[in-house]
Amino acid sequence: MKNLRQIVLTFALLAVTTASAEGQQKLTREAYILKYKPLAVEQMDIYGIPASIKLAQALFESDNGNSRLAREANNHFGIKCKSNWTGQTISHTDDAPDECFRKYPSVEESYRDHSEFLDKSARYQDLFKLDPTDYKGWAHGLQKAGYATNPQYAQQLIKIIEDYQLFLLDEGQDVRIAENAAPVEEPVAEPIPSASPADMVDVDNYSVSIQGRNGGHTVYRNNGSLFIVVRDGDKLESVASEFRVSPKKLVKYNDLDIHSNVKTGDMIYIRPKAKRSSNGKMIHVARDGETLHSISQMYGIRLKSLCNINRRSRDSQVTEGQQIRLM
Repeated sequence: MKNLRQIVLTFALLAVTTASAEGQQKLTREAYILKYKPLAVEQMDIYGIPASIKLAQALFESDNGNSRLAREANNHFGIKCKSNWTGQTISHTDDAPDECFRKYPSVEESYRDHSEFLDKSARYQDLFKLDPTDYKGWAHGLQKAGYATNPQYAQQLIKIIEDYQLFLLDEGQDVRIAENAAPVEEPVAEPIPSASPADMVDVDNYSVSIQGRNGGHTVYRNNGSLFIVVRDGDKLESVASEFRVSPKKLVKYNDLDIHSNVKTGDMIYIRPKAKRSSNGKMIHVARDGETLHSISQMYGIRLKSLCNINRRSRDSQVTEGQQIRLM
């Protein structure tokens, strides 16, 4: 039987730049994706913003990294100063002449600030309740919340994502970009077989669905992410090998450390967990022996996010009967 997911390992050599009329070097769209996709994935893992959305916005807003704001201010998302900005600024004509835009010391800071901008703005909070792989929902949500004035903003983002299959990044896979590549049209990875509506598992008043099966493990979907249940003899390395995910990523997805051992019955996520609950459950009443980590695994929520929601450290003790907020 074929593998559940095929991680694309192709890292084609790319001519990163093309000469402009002025003799300056311009990034191609393909080159931008190859250069900044690790940064987009890193921000997705921290904040829960789909990497596909992050890259599509950056490509669109910065003209593939070639706009004046990107070149002179490292501003890849067109974020204006706003009243609470205390960093450096640059004047740029956009909707009006000489508007104030944020200026960053590095592209990395631009990506991080974009994440913080969405994370801390009340008008974008509904986006974080979406399935982490729902890039269309995010695109339409950004337009509805007023991120940009372009009436075709959502469709522009969706087209970029689908032209270059950036949605694969949201699922923990890689994207294949070849030299002088045209937008790809066919999937490069085998989809997980869909489950019938009856294939549901009720777990303490919330449900997970059977997403599909491969030769080794049944794959379940919980809170927008995918996990398997550890069986006798499983190790992180063997699970990583089966699903073509690096052990390092499994450690990160499951809030473990590199020396952690897994035991039979543990849930192991093979895709990043979400930032908060979207299963309709807002509160978990703790049972004896539970920890913040075990609760984060149960509901498919990142441990750091669960700690932030409850204003606790990851090592905080949980007592029986304590209410733990999930969103």
